[in-house]
Amino acid sequence: MIRRLVTGFILATILTSGAQANDASKSHGLSAFGDLKYSRDFKHFDYVNPDAPKGGTIRLAGIDSFDSLNPYILKGVPAAGIGLIHATLMARANDEPDALYGLIAENVSVAPDKSSITFDLRRSAKFSDGTPITSDDVVFTFQTLIKKGHPQYRFIFAGVSDVKALDKNRVIFTFKTANNRDLPLQIAGLPVLSKRYYEKVDFDKTTMTPPPGAGPYRVAKVEPGRSIVYERVKNYWADQLPVLRGRYNFNKVRFDYFRDRDIAFQAFFSKSYDFREEFTSRSWATQYDNKLPIKDGRIVRATLPDATPSGVQAFFFNMRREKFKDRRVRAALDLAFDFEWTNKTLFYGLYDRTNSMFANSALAAEKPPTADEIKLLEPLKGKVPEEVFSKVYQSPKTDGSGRNRSNLRKAARLLRKAGWKIANNELVDKSGKPLTIEFLLFESSFQRIISPYVRNLKRIGINARIRIVDVANFQHRMQQYDFDVVVQRYVQTNTPGIEQKTYFSSQMANVPGSRNPAGIKNPAVDYLIDKVIKAKSRKNLVTAVHALDRVLMWNRYMVPQWYKGVHNIAYWNKFDRPKTKPKFDLGMLDTWWYNAQKAAMIDAGKAPTESK
Repeated sequence: MIRRLVTGFILATILTSGAQANDASKSHGLSAFGDLKYSRDFKHFDYVNPDAPKGGTIRLAGIDSFDSLNPYILKGVPAAGIGLIHATLMARANDEPDALYGLIAENVSVAPDKSSITFDLRRSAKFSDGTPITSDDVVFTFQTLIKKGHPQYRFIFAGVSDVKALDKNRVIFTFKTANNRDLPLQIAGLPVLSKRYYEKVDFDKTTMTPPPGAGPYRVAKVEPGRSIVYERVKNYWADQLPVLRGRYNFNKVRFDYFRDRDIAFQAFFSKSYDFREEFTSRSWATQYDNKLPIKDGRIVRATLPDATPSGVQAFFFNMRREKFKDRRVRAALDLAFDFEWTNKTLFYGLYDRTNSMFANSALAAEKPPTADEIKLLEPLKGKVPEEVFSKVYQSPKTDGSGRNRSNLRKAARLLRKAGWKIANNELVDKSGKPLTIEFLLFESSFQRIISPYVRNLKRIGINARIRIVDVANFQHRMQQYDFDVVVQRYVQTNTPGIEQKTYFSSQMANVPGSRNPAGIKNPAVDYLIDKVIKAKSRKNLVTAVHALDRVLMWNRYMVPQWYKGVHNIAYWNKFDRPKTKPKFDLGMLDTWWYNAQKAAMIDAGKAPTESK
């Protein structure tokens, strides 16, 4: 799956004509509010082992299939891990909320009036085919993504008025306005593609031919839809840069695809792949401890902290459809979902209910609105649900017994008020048309969770059903908004910004393939997203995010699901990892390393001893 700047950051002197920047104004890093943990002379990130050995293979699992090696366009299902072949202008530090440091770009400078940003490219930077990376490649990448890439790029980079190569290794981006706090960081995260290659190849078509990239890996072998193997680029140009020391240590990374998660689960214990993060609570609670490789220590089972905002996972309604327009209908559908029973019976109590778009973080609006929030929300009086101004959003609760009668009675009353009535045991509108709801899935494992919900909906007269399609069909239907309800997850950042537009703005509501599948089209939401993007301090940002959170949740565009603030992982014990985990990332693929001695013991059927 893509996901900031003001004072404190060393600003540049760039003339509006695009002339030379003052060398003293150049910085090695960017952050949204100016705080950089690492100084210019830092040697490596604190969460890596800078002396980690290179070598070995890690095998991972993909689900269903893939049909493209281009992750930047709307068409196709891209291969897992394809981002490994690419590199960005700057690299994110995963122990800071929003900081990036130089990768392809050695230095960055921002105009004093924040009207532009300039990058100085490393002369050593090159693509995997040996050709140097130049400013022309950066300009080409930006223009191509805007014109031919996924529609989200046109929105993310809408604030850029011009991009120009100042010379072979310097490129300047000029902004339409100085008020977009996140735009410089979005640009710093731009992947750089080869102009020379794509002048001969159609960028906007799916392909199974790997392009040259600037990342640490290249594609070594592809079996379309079945597997893909990446191998480390020999003498990789960025190996010794501070942002990459001790990272990307595996010689090869292999993804094998399995038809569904249940098959993938069994394949893990037969040594078909090496690492899995478990997202199914039933499996984590009941299906690991009795496995021999776990009992004898050949497989390590661990729970690691996850400090990132969990964001939201939910059943999102397609608001483009008339039957979901009434908020009372959406509230009734929320009442029919029995989370407490689901968590106790199906999840073994491992989850918490989601009550925020920014769960598991200080960004979640978990207390009544402050005076600053009320002031921000005041212009929206009469345009947002009244509860926004006084109540904390809380999903409906049950006693967990499975007898959800009280909430179902409340749901039935709301549906009657919204104009629906029971006729021949069906809920129908004034014209006699029944209320039908289809849950669209691309894998079967979620059926056991949705089926009890479907039964509850049927108890109040709603004709609900589950439809499972293959990944390609699912993606096509999502792009065309041909669904009633889908499960969607938004993983929020520590510093929300312009990505909120791609999630929830009116601009993205009807763009094919957008990340706003619910079709949220609300001027009040647009107004608050703008306040989030333009916040000048973290205090103001939190205030704006809390206000946005309340408006989104009380509009009930979804039925919230659940979250957990940890990573549940299992892996064959042939790897080592740094003592310090990156605070805001799992770190498995880019900070772990292969231990040949442990691997030999695993191959011999023995449990490794811990390395010294």
